[in-house]
Amino acid sequence: MATAATASATAATRFTRLASVGLRARTRLPTAVRFQRRVLTTTALLKTVELKPKAQGQPETLDYRVFLVDGGGRTVSPWHDVPLRAGDGAFHFIVEIPKESSAKMEVATDEAFTPIKQDTKKGNLRYYPYNINWNYGLLPQTWEDPTSANDEVEGAFGDNDPVDVVEIGERRANIGEVLKVKPLAALAMIDEGELDWKIVAISLDDPKASLVNDVDDVEKHFPGTLTAIRDWFRDYKIPDGKPANRFGLGNKPANKEYALKVIEETNESWAKLVKRSIPAGDLSLA
Repeated sequence: MATAATASATAATRFTRLASVGLRARTRLPTAVRFQRRVLTTTALLKTVELKPKAQGQPETLDYRVFLVDGGGRTVSPWHDVPLRAGDGAFHFIVEIPKESSAKMEVATDEAFTPIKQDTKKGNLRYYPYNINWNYGLLPQTWEDPTSANDEVEGAFGDNDPVDVVEIGERRANIGEVLKVKPLAALAMIDEGELDWKIVAISLDDPKASLVNDVDDVEKHFPGTLTAIRDWFRDYKIPDGKPANRFGLGNKPANKEYALKVIEETNESWAKLVKRSIPAGDLSLA
């Protein structure tokens, strides 16, 4: 584990580099677009039950985008505008990749309104080498700070994205769908040196939702699922010739209490980001 002094020095170096070149190697949007926050729709007034995905373009093309619109037809950001908390200990979850599909969809964190698009590499659309077996997406209003080292997970820095969710319910959700979930566990994946949390959760409308409330319940009612999730994310890059991902925290899933701590900390990081206490680089705050 990195010492506090080493982590601090590394963080300072990385902060300087990120501030100078941008947090991601992406096309830079005009400053007015990247940093403008809208006042038309606010978290306090947003009715999440009215949110609907709206697709533009054809699936599996470079132009394909899935935006989120409210009941009045106004476009909102699935990352910034959807409230994190859904009440009664539940959280909102934005579906990026439906279960049993392989197109690598993700929120475009550098585009206005942060729509969902298919990831690319060298101009080509990206696919997982095999289907993902669970609904996969993000927790809104969270951010894994790439300038902050986590001393509990090998001093790894955040991956500059919202926190990922692996939803284990039986229903196949749709791209852009907003679900209410309860966290059950957390996996500390380390991807090429970056910390990339995976929160294991279940949709409140799943038939087994009332039976699972913590990490031990997952093993009881979904036997083998936690191991399958860890192994899937550990190995999915191997077919492309890359090394396997690693996991911190003893290679084991942390319990619900720890997952809630991760969510709280990354929500605080997001709040600092949108308040511009931390440089946004190429990230869109619109």
